[in-house]
Amino acid sequence: MIALQVVSHVVISASMVYFLLLMGAGLIQLRRSRTGLGVQGDATYGSADSAEHADLTVYFLVPCLNEEAVIGPTVTGLTRLAGTTTLVIDDGSDDATGRCAEEAGGDRVRVLRRDLPEARRGKGEALNAGIAWVRRHVTERGLDPAQVVVCVMDADGRLSDRALDHVLPLFEEDRVGGVQLQVRIRNRNTFLTRFQDYQFWGLAAVTQFGRQATGTVSLGGNGQFTRLSALDDAGERPWSASLTEDLDLAITLALQGWDLQTTPHASVDQQAVETLPLLLKQRTRWYQGHMMAIKRVPDIWGAGGLSNAKALELTSYCLVPWVLDLPWSILFHYCLILLALNWDQIAVVAAGDGGAWILVAAVFYLFAFAPALAAGWIYYRRDRRFALVKSLLLGNSFVVMNYVSFICAWRALVRILRGETSWEKTARVQEDKPTPDGHAAAARVT
Repeated sequence: MIALQVVSHVVISASMVYFLLLMGAGLIQLRRSRTGLGVQGDATYGSADSAEHADLTVYFLVPCLNEEAVIGPTVTGLTRLAGTTTLVIDDGSDDATGRCAEEAGGDRVRVLRRDLPEARRGKGEALNAGIAWVRRHVTERGLDPAQVVVCVMDADGRLSDRALDHVLPLFEEDRVGGVQLQVRIRNRNTFLTRFQDYQFWGLAAVTQFGRQATGTVSLGGNGQFTRLSALDDAGERPWSASLTEDLDLAITLALQGWDLQTTPHASVDQQAVETLPLLLKQRTRWYQGHMMAIKRVPDIWGAGGLSNAKALELTSYCLVPWVLDLPWSILFHYCLILLALNWDQIAVVAAGDGGAWILVAAVFYLFAFAPALAAGWIYYRRDRRFALVKSLLLGNSFVVMNYVSFICAWRALVRILRGETSWEKTARVQEDKPTPDGHAAAARVT
């Protein structure tokens, strides 16, 4: 019993310290860049061009499998960007994905068709086929790989207007190998989809800003910019077969000495999954890939050129599912049981004074919900169009929605123990035409 209490205190303390360090570092980085939390709170997506940057050449890679519902607007938005090349990798689709991409992009889009049995072996394999095409194209054009930037976009992804004007200048620093954009959810019209936006826009984005200090911003699968010479350092096939090939690539690039950065002035929007079963399936895959990243920890500490700060940050991130999420899924309920067993003692203390109940309740609430309240306030500051009260309530719901994380973490562990590595792509929904603010209403699941 005493041992469990000690472990509970350690996990709670570690979680609080990790949360405060990352969020605090993010706020500090924003202040240093003289930028507020509300930047891009009203950004529009896919409706405006960017200036052409003569010193850098941009290639967009869009891996696709049965994406006819969403690929058209994505290709239209990318091909309007001056001086860029868009490659759609049709990974064995049996719908009209390739045709829709060609119709949307005309002569400014290229479609690389992959057929079975080579196709449908995961996103990493599709991207490796795409980067091989890019390398041939770069060689034919006589371009310097150090001056070529490759951006991975999901089939439903749309860059914020003038995003390249904020991203490409970051590559003027020679050691910057990658830039990951923050993610916005556009179909945030239900509690479930709004909560996903809260996670991406209110939590993940700010912590990513904090990771700029160590140059270890985690790469994602959408809005992922990487220097071609950095990908060359990662090998002939930069993307692994990991279920989170983006995280694996981020670790590989860090081990090669590259800095990974982000910017608060550009973002990418995408669809959220709209049902709980689909969310559980998606997050289980993410958890499994994240948990398997623990295999890279020996590489991190064995890398001679990696600073202690970078090694510690990368290691901490790799350990989160094992050290925080899985233990907390048990200890959380243990703490609830302790609270119930000691309720009589709490009631005696509270009964001693008429106002003690209020004090006890307030202390308990602030202790249990302080991170949720802070996150809710940050989400409100990130987008003032969503009311403060609603944002705080959304933050409070994080305590309940933790069960999604608990379930997915344990499902991922079972899959790891069984040796299961298969995955299903995220389902998309057909959308109406974009509205003036750059959003679109979801119409049907595909």
